[in-house]
Amino acid sequence: MIQKRLAALRALMKEKGVWACIVPGTDPHASEYMAEHWTEMSWITGFLGETGTAVITLDKALLWTDSRYYLQAESELQGTTVELMRESDIDCPTIPEWLCKAIGNQEAEIGKVAVNAEMYSVNGYRELKATLEEGGLALVSIDLISPLWTEGRPAIPTSLLYEYEEKYTGESVESKLARVRKALEERHCQALVISALDEIGWLLNIRGKDVDYTPCLISYVVVEMDKCTIFVAPNKLDDAARTYLQRIDVCVQDYEQVFDYLKAINASTVMYDGNKVNEALFESINCQLSTVNCAPSPVLKMMSVKNDTELAGERIAMRKDAVALTRFFYWLEKEALKTPQTEITLAAKLGEFRAMGENYTDDSFCTIAGWKGNGAIVHYHATPEECAKIEGDGVLLLDSGGQYFDGTTDITRTIWVGDSALIPDAVKRDYTLVLKGHIALARARFPKGTRGNQLDVLARQFLWAEGMTYGHGTGHGVGHFMGCHEGPQNIRTDNNPNPLQVGNICSDEPGIYRTNEYGIRIENLIAVREAKDLGAHTTGETFLEFETLTLCYYDTRMMDLSHMTAEEIQWINDYHAWVYAEVAPLLSEEEAAWLKEKCMPLAV
Repeated sequence: MIQKRLAALRALMKEKGVWACIVPGTDPHASEYMAEHWTEMSWITGFLGETGTAVITLDKALLWTDSRYYLQAESELQGTTVELMRESDIDCPTIPEWLCKAIGNQEAEIGKVAVNAEMYSVNGYRELKATLEEGGLALVSIDLISPLWTEGRPAIPTSLLYEYEEKYTGESVESKLARVRKALEERHCQALVISALDEIGWLLNIRGKDVDYTPCLISYVVVEMDKCTIFVAPNKLDDAARTYLQRIDVCVQDYEQVFDYLKAINASTVMYDGNKVNEALFESINCQLSTVNCAPSPVLKMMSVKNDTELAGERIAMRKDAVALTRFFYWLEKEALKTPQTEITLAAKLGEFRAMGENYTDDSFCTIAGWKGNGAIVHYHATPEECAKIEGDGVLLLDSGGQYFDGTTDITRTIWVGDSALIPDAVKRDYTLVLKGHIALARARFPKGTRGNQLDVLARQFLWAEGMTYGHGTGHGVGHFMGCHEGPQNIRTDNNPNPLQVGNICSDEPGIYRTNEYGIRIENLIAVREAKDLGAHTTGETFLEFETLTLCYYDTRMMDLSHMTAEEIQWINDYHAWVYAEVAPLLSEEEAAWLKEKCMPLAV
């Protein structure tokens, strides 16, 4: 199937005079999770991972992806003729580097590289164009996939727009728009183009079901000083939605009309986020009428700082999630293995427990249940054909989350399934080193203005000391009943100019991965707050700290207490006491008694 698609693409490339075609794993809205309509990279390669870019030339097909997906890609690309390019490896060329080198053996007239400009951000497109031109290649905007993918291509989703009530958001649309317009004034701009679906959802207090795991809907928004317009398909609006949009004074136009609207926009300066707005949308702005200002969207920073209502909602969501997780682990230990189980049945069962929680709407991402060696695949996705049976004794890595009207959750726990006497010392060592880093970050105090990359080493230090590391970030931002992965803040080695702010929510998830053996990752969500009780010796600056939000016990059987300090053990004991106090009243008598055992204090 993939080889036939590649042959058809190459035939069209020859017809258009194109030597190479780049197909990114993106959509017009720079979304993390895309509607199936835009999964073009997967369609042309067979690779189903969340991150990847395909390059097709007249004689080669390649896929670039990072270390999280190496094992998955190796499996899914078999028999396709698509070669895996391991972009996290030091010696792996970038896509422009590879293309510029490969063109050396080609005729000059076939040095065109095609992309669909709707699938590239402005910044991404311009950077790619400049780099290719330096190597003698010309970047052209041609949609080569749509003419081929006509049979079986999913339609753009048509879920209904609905109001996300202020009792959950804690702020009115009027207030949010006023803040955005103030930010525009400060930048001497008169309009803002928004294409990021989560930003639109936050700004207008709306939600939808167009995208898996993220309660948003496909749309564009243009904010001007005197009006706000949403561009959305008419079939997404019922009477209630139209009434709501009228009430908040938001104009409505068809989704596809955004291009014509920008051609005629009456604004002297239009602001857009070059990392989010796609090149095709940008090119529609009539520069004869308007100048453009490329800047990070002010909405992104606003939505990353959670207000008191949102934080209160997150705490409620965490308690609901804790009940589901506790019941799942109780079931896993007491009942599950009496009948055959797989990674898929475990994930489904956890979903059942979550669905019992009030205001639950969906998972916040596809549950990762990695048994033994599959746990070493960072973003592992079990399939009915490939999933492992839960047999014998071993390590289970479970990374999951839920979407509730109250908030969004994301948690990872690694546990031992089976006889605890059989836990290898190496597993205990690895688990304890990951746990020590997890605790170190959770306990951190830092001056206001500190960036996440300045804290990342806290989580990695114990692994680094033993010559170990992990290839993913330590912490990502988390939305409020929105995207499980949100910026601009994060905690990772990459330099990030955005300091952590009070109200930011991040994950805390160091890990270690032993190929074909096991994976260990421990994750809680933590919120930034002002530090309390600094003591008598403070120099007076404002210091920040983290509030741990996630409620779920750790598997103490996997801890090597001889390698933990008294302070670390006490932190675990305090955490477990809090977990039990918050969760036990919401459980059955049997479940509460079981949780009490899991939360028993460790000897300090």
